[in-house]
Amino acid sequence: MGLISLKNMRFFAYHGVYPEEQLTGNNFVVDIDIQTSLDQAADSDELAETINYETVFLICKASMRQPVKLIEKLGFQIISRLKRQFSSIQEVKIRITKETPIPGELMGSAAIELEDSFVNSCPRCGSPFICYGDDNCWCRERQMHPGTRQMLTQRYQGCLCNNCLDFYDT
Repeated sequence: MGLISLKNMRFFAYHGVYPEEQLTGNNFVVDIDIQTSLDQAADSDELAETINYETVFLICKASMRQPVKLIEKLGFQIISRLKRQFSSIQEVKIRITKETPIPGELMGSAAIELEDSFVNSCPRCGSPFICYGDDNCWCRERQMHPGTRQMLTQRYQGCLCNNCLDFYDT
């Protein structure tokens, strides 16, 4: 497993509860750590085999352009977009710092941190595998008879690893 980190990404945006923040904007700093396997990228030396940090930056930039009241919501949106873009994220940690959290007051900064782990044990065979556990999960795209999918959901109450899904594949 390896770590891809983007630190000190700076954005000016209009997030905030107060009307002044939504009009005048504020400075934000975003740090992201992504745990993933780097083996294929190291072997192939190809950008397509890793998590492209430029794409991670652009996801953050696009999210910053859509004002929200709470930076907590912003953090969840960024993680959701990362999951949609990359299927190999094992763990992600994001820190968003708002540099002037209360308009007109001399206060340092405020920050939130979110982290999530997507490595699960297959309920059928026990093998570890990556599962996002929502509509971004790679297993949702697997072609499978609806009755088979329903039976697996009822029996295992969650996603199965790729090898176990191959067993039930049509």
